Amino acid sequence: MYPHLLSPLKAGAVALPNRVLMAPLTRSRAGQPGDVPTAMNAEYYAQRAGAGLIVSEATQVSRQGQGYALTPGIYSDAQEAGWKQVTDAVHARGGRIAAQLWHVGRISHPLVRPDGAAPVAPSAIVAKGASCFVIQPDGTPANLPAAPPRALDTGEIPGVVAEFAQAARRADRAGFDMVEIHAANGYLLQQFLATNSNTRSDRYGGALENRARITLDVVDAVITELGAGRVGVRISPHFTGHDIADREPEDSALYLARAFGQRGIAYLHIAEPDWAGGPKLGDGFRRALREAFAGTLVFCGGYTAERAEALVASGAADAVAFGRPFIANPDLVQRFRAGAGLNTPDRSTFYGGDARGYTDYPTLEQAQPQPPQPQP
Repeated sequence: MYPHLLSPLKAGAVALPNRVLMAPLTRSRAGQPGDVPTAMNAEYYAQRAGAGLIVSEATQVSRQGQGYALTPGIYSDAQEAGWKQVTDAVHARGGRIAAQLWHVGRISHPLVRPDGAAPVAPSAIVAKGASCFVIQPDGTPANLPAAPPRALDTGEIPGVVAEFAQAARRADRAGFDMVEIHAANGYLLQQFLATNSNTRSDRYGGALENRARITLDVVDAVITELGAGRVGVRISPHFTGHDIADREPEDSALYLARAFGQRGIAYLHIAEPDWAGGPKLGDGFRRALREAFAGTLVFCGGYTAERAEALVASGAADAVAFGRPFIANPDLVQRFRAGAGLNTPDRSTFYGGDARGYTDYPTLEQAQPQPPQPQP
């Protein structure tokens, strides 16, 4: 079944066995202290190694870039070693994995920052309605409103770019096959891009070329570390969560797509308006994206196997990423191949917790009744 979706694909420098990608999924289960990946995280990712490419959960490039408790980083030696345990486990199962590099910008709170400082952003504009998962001083978890941010000084921005480059170096040493730069979902890079969250008057604000500058600076810095063939970028045109309201979302996306294409990056990952709301992507915009970017084009947004097969077969996409189906179905690709039903994810275990709802979803093989054993 699904001959196009299950066919192999070359994404930049990396050969993928199929076009079913595992989307980045925040699960808030990093080891403490230090937000370090653990053996349980390694088991979780290894179970899902049948994906054409696993994109890791969003991974902060610095403590400044953290917005939620219990999310992993990739800026310390311990975190790098923890991720090495993960990539080794995935590779032992024949899988491929990319590290998603993340800075949340204004979607943060002093309780997840070591110095209790305000979050940083393009401009000192609070993200109305956005919340952050934190651990309070008494040890209890809570979702608190994102705190008012301060605007990054112009001279600070190259330091943020350098943090992405350093994270890419660590990802390489940790054994990741690729990295994906998180420029979507209302976090720092999209905050610079969006017209309502960036009111700067320096070289990073105003015209589209200026608002896109930090994203392209990050891409260039990461390419310098890894080569363009091992770099992907995720963007989210029409995203309306986290108080994002861009007046020119399609122009912004197409400008970036052309710039990425000129740089020869491995893939462009489009997060469609799904859980966050916003207008659906039109066929004309999809065609324009395909014309603007000649590399591997990936879409993600509540797809079924049938819809994903049709999208790839049409030529509008090269691959499709799946999120929640991979949470509940570690053997999702095998299930697609067999035309089997899917487990239903338990939403109450999405964020935080232990192995329940994380590594205990049954595979097809585990779910099949076992034949009776002969009695002695």
